[in-house]
Amino acid sequence: MAPFKLAHLSDPHLPPLPKPRPIELAGKRALGYINWVRNRHKYQRRNVLDALVEDIRTQGPDHIAVTGDLVNLALEAEFAPALAWLQGVGPPDRVTAIPGNHDAYVRATRHRFDQVFGLYATGDQRGAMPYPAVRRRGPVALISLSTAVPTLPLMATGMLGSEQLAALATILDRLAAEDVFRVILVHHPLESHARHKRLTDSPALLALIRQYGVELILHGHDHIHSTMWFEGPNGKIPAVGVPSASALAHGRYPAAAYNLFAIEKDNTGWHCEQTVRGVVDGLQIRQIRHIRLI
Repeated sequence: MAPFKLAHLSDPHLPPLPKPRPIELAGKRALGYINWVRNRHKYQRRNVLDALVEDIRTQGPDHIAVTGDLVNLALEAEFAPALAWLQGVGPPDRVTAIPGNHDAYVRATRHRFDQVFGLYATGDQRGAMPYPAVRRRGPVALISLSTAVPTLPLMATGMLGSEQLAALATILDRLAAEDVFRVILVHHPLESHARHKRLTDSPALLALIRQYGVELILHGHDHIHSTMWFEGPNGKIPAVGVPSASALAHGRYPAAAYNLFAIEKDNTGWHCEQTVRGVVDGLQIRQIRHIRLI
């Protein structure tokens, strides 16, 4: 049987940004808009994002995971174009999306992600809470979390909250007894040296992972290539991040890229190979590296 192929991209920050109405430019949005006009519009490019998605199609993944920040300032005018883009990536049964902090940028539109992209976020069985959500695809169980909460200006922290953590414990306990490759999808990385960008209750999430285990953690938020390893009940667990899916290289941030994971099981256990593909010259997408992850 061929390996199950899972593609992962994150932080498309769908460009261009619609022109905000004056009433929308207050507080945190005002600072975000200034940052877009001065800086971000130069390197968040729609043609880069389109080239990356087209390359994903050529690889024929069985499923695609998008780990948040589909929009920029959570303006009402951003959500319809972002939904149209996501529909272009694939149908809801082939694509899973979770929210990032920019999707819940302000309180006024903090719930719009689930209202607009709900078909891409809902689990196979509806629970009392939208997250955690579990989707079974082939040998894989995708466990979607939401760390998206409105924050003060200049802050980009995330939080799961006690209810989501309690529900996650129940899910992980159940899945631990099943023959399934468990993948956590979360926007914020589980470890961050930047206080203003951290997941505030990461220690509680890491404690659950140490107790119950998963096979793989996928995240975005930092806009860089990263692999961190965390303790699980049966050894180290990889947590893998990717650059922004629409970015040109700028400063310390690399150009857009995505990860393709080939997942299979034999008589020795689960195996996962990671292929990194990204922009290397203009809009050309090439393989950057290929490793045996598990």
